[in-house]
Formats: sequence, C-alpha cells, structure tokens
Amino acid sequence: MTEQASFTLRGRNPDVLTCIANLSNDEVFTPPEFANRMLDTLAEAWASSHNGANLWADKTVRFLDPCTKSGVFLREITSRLVQGLAAEIPDLQTRVDHILTQQIFGIGITKLTSLLARRSVYCSKDANSEHSITRSFTHDAGNIWFERVEHTWANGKCRFCGASQSAFDRGEELETHAYAIIHTDDIKTRLGEIFGDNMQFDVIIGNPPYQLDDGGHGKSAAPIYHLFVEQAKKLEPRFLSLVIPARWFAGGKGLDEFRESMLADNRTRVIHDYWLVGDAFPGVAIQGGILYFLWNREAPGDCEVVTHYNGKVQSSAKRPLLEHGSDVFIRYNEAAPILKKIVAVEGGMLNSVSLPKQKRFTNFVSARKPFGLPTNFKVRTSKRDGDVLTYWNGGPGFKQGGVGWVSRTEINEGIELIEKWKVFIGGAYGDRGGGGASRDAPPKAVLGRPFIGEPGSISTETYICIGPLESENEAKNVCSYISCKLTRFLVMLHKPSQHATKKVYTFVPTQDFSQTWTDAKLYAKYGLTDEEIAFIEWMIRPMHLNSINAPDEATPFDDE
Repeated sequence: MTEQASFTLRGRNPDVLTCIANLSNDEVFTPPEFANRMLDTLAEAWASSHNGANLWADKTVRFLDPCTKSGVFLREITSRLVQGLAAEIPDLQTRVDHILTQQIFGIGITKLTSLLARRSVYCSKDANSEHSITRSFTHDAGNIWFERVEHTWANGKCRFCGASQSAFDRGEELETHAYAIIHTDDIKTRLGEIFGDNMQFDVIIGNPPYQLDDGGHGKSAAPIYHLFVEQAKKLEPRFLSLVIPARWFAGGKGLDEFRESMLADNRTRVIHDYWLVGDAFPGVAIQGGILYFLWNREAPGDCEVVTHYNGKVQSSAKRPLLEHGSDVFIRYNEAAPILKKIVAVEGGMLNSVSLPKQKRFTNFVSARKPFGLPTNFKVRTSKRDGDVLTYWNGGPGFKQGGVGWVSRTEINEGIELIEKWKVFIGGAYGDRGGGGASRDAPPKAVLGRPFIGEPGSISTETYICIGPLESENEAKNVCSYISCKLTRFLVMLHKPSQHATKKVYTFVPTQDFSQTWTDAKLYAKYGLTDEEIAFIEWMIRPMHLNSINAPDEATPFDDE
C-alpha cells in the first residue's frame, strides 16, 4: 500500500478557511477565529462542570457538527485534541487515528461542502486515500457523512422544513437542500443509521443554514435554523453550541413556539450576542445580528449574556433569559433595570417588566389595519359627498404620504375613531443606523415621524392609529411623547424587524397627555441614573417634528 501523508494541521499560510467566500447569507462559512471563540467557551463550561478537567485531554468525548460546511469546527477540535491527548496517546499516528475515527463526526449539508470538510479534516477529499492523514478508514466518507436527501412533499410544501415543492423538487444535477438532520421524525434512529448504533454525542457544535429562500427574497424567507436547534436537543448531548441569527429574541416568521421554548429552557447558560454581524462574519449582512449560545444539559441556571459591539465587549451580565412579565428576550443587559424601574413607578409588580393593564400605551394603539383598508386600497384623488380624508401610500408609482378620499360607506372597522382626534404613525420603519451605518448600529431611529389625524380622517394599512384622543392638544402631546428617546428605546426592545405594529409598544407606559413630554421629564419621573440615561442617549437618535399636521416627505432625522 502506498504510504499515506504525514499528519499536520498547522503551518498553512494563509489558512485557506480564512479565504473562502460565503455561498450566501444563509449558508455562511464560519471563520476559524470565531469557531475558536466558541470552542473556548465550550472548554470553560466543560471545566466548570468537570472539576476543572481539560476537555481536550479526554479521549472518550464525541463531537458532532450536524451541518458542516468548511469543516472548521471539526478541524479545530481535532487540532486541540491532538495536543491535549499527547500524554495519554504518545504515538502521533495512533493518536490521530483514534481522534478521527472515534471522536470526530460531521454531516455535510451539500456534496461540495462535504468534500471541503473532508479536505479540511482529513487533508484529503477521500478519507481513505493515500493523502489522508488517517489510516483507519475503509470508505471515502470517513466520519463526515453526506448523501442526497429528498424533501417529503405534502400539499406543495416539505412537511419537515416547509420548502416549496415548486422551487426544490429538482433533478439530480441540483442540490435539494434537504438537510439530513432536520428531515426525519426520529433523529436518534437516523443518526444510528448514519454512524452506527449507540452513537451518543457529548458535544454538538456548528453553524446551521439560516433559511431557505424559495421566493421569499430574504426578509420573508422562512427560517430553518430553529429546526437544527430542536433536533440537536433531541439528541441529548451534554453540551450544545450553535450559531444562529438573533431575530428570534423578539420576533421572526414562524418562530413563536421556538422562542417560547428557548426562553423557558434554563439550560442555555451562555449567549454571545453580536449586534453587528461583521464583528463575527466579515462581509456578511444579516439584519438583527448574530449570536452563539451554549446549552448545558446537566447545569440549569441563569444565562451569562455577553454583548459584542464594534469589536469589543459592550456588556456582560448573568440573568434569566425570560424576565418576569416579558414574552421576549430583553436583548440589552442595560435595559432590564430600566424597565423594572418604569414598571415600579407605574404601580406594577416588584421586579416585573409587565405594566399594569390600565397603564399600557397599547390601549391606544390600533391593529395593523385600523380602518380595514389594505395598503394598496385604491383611494380617489377628488372628494365626493360622504367621503372621508384618507392618508395612504399606494405603493409603486405613488408618492409616500399621499392623501385621498374614501366613501364612508366603504369603512367597516375603526368607525368610532373617524370623528376623533388621533395620531398616525408608520406601520413599518426600517432603521438605517446612525449616519448611514449598519441598521443594527446605534444610534437608532426605531420609528418614523408621527403626525396628527384630525376628525374626519382615516388611513390605510400604511399607518397605524393612536387614539381616540380628546383634543388637538392631546394629539400634539402624543407626538411629543413618541419623539422622546426613552419612548422609542422601549419600543426597540420589542421590535425585531421593520414592522411597527401594536405589539412593539408592549413596554411603553401611557402618560398624562394634557402636557407635553420631553426626555428630561421622563428621566426624572422614572428616576433613571446618569449611566442609564447615557445608554439611552447613545442608543437612540433625536427626532425633530418638522410637521405633525400632515405626512410629508421631510425626514425627522438630521443624518438621513
């Protein structure tokens, strides 16, 4: 037999895995430096749970990357084990064979990435070739498995991942993107079929695909990363660490059950939260940021939340994932104490972030279609008898902030609001970020400019309605309140995307709208400290109210 390649994992300059381009924003290659941060977090947790033991010196621990692409996790784990097991298994070749055959396992997500992962780990696309650094495999896949998996169609959708049959029912020449770990009802049995019986993995770690874009065009494409988390937990590893988008904290398409499950699971012990995706994955754009978490099966407790921003640790705190009275994860460590102060002043329960029902601003906020009219409802450009003034945005080809007329007989919802004073504000606002920076970078605008709706006016779905209000003066004061940084800070805590529906006002208290509101008044009312005020001032951009009597095109922010 031809002698095989000698073992080496280092000495490559540059490291090829720092140079490869991402396949897409949904299938992101993990940089080696970031993978090693995750492995450091894992090793610290292992030592804490095992009386200081060195994870990399344990020859019995099994590792699985269930969604390997470049193979970086498996490669870096192998490198650490090669060093950590040197004393117990002195012969290098014997040590490498043991690690790669007994400890390191992966499931490729495509044919191409499975070959890339094998090249990264075995130094050969075939685990049993003469160039492989291990001599113990008799088949080319080694322990990095990939076989084409088909979707299971039901009513035009895959019953496992929700993929569209029209987009992904394809021939052999194209990838199906039916990822093995999430296309089974019995993941334990499936893993036994792939790697053999009695395969209990101690550590599952990786960076799963985030979504399947089969026509959703990014923002509306259905997420799938949560399916990897759920399946991995069913395998009951001792530790689980995955990279996922942060949007699930407060929203996300089809993620309500996942969010409830994650926030109720106190085995998630560490979250490293990156507001700017570029701090983790240079050159990648994912709205809402990215995170990796560490789940410890045998050690429930509070979660250490570490916030990263602009290449530095912004803050760190150990706290519950789900604060008392909240239905979302409060992303910012600095925000929970501020919320609790506001709730206490408003007469809420101690250490809760839930406002008393009568003190909630949402009592004044309408549903998504305040008068039942969709955004593309055709309004008239001239008034007829019995018409009401209608604020709208008719979509492509129409000027934003348009005004038209609708017959009163066509309005079946919100009738009680028509002849009242009210405030209109956009039902969506996509933050651009301060000074044209990333939309996830502070300072943020959060909401668009509000304007007054006089008696006899309505709107389409373009706007939501705040009211009814007793007078024009009250309407002006509501506008002043919305322009306050503290108000928009509280909205931001419940606003994971551009949508600004009723729900995003959950943490906002109502006020006495017989008076004008400023941040100075609000800070004093709630007894905020200088540090808390400084954080809010840093996070939120100032809003000036150019005109609150009509929806004009003038921006309320100086730097847009």
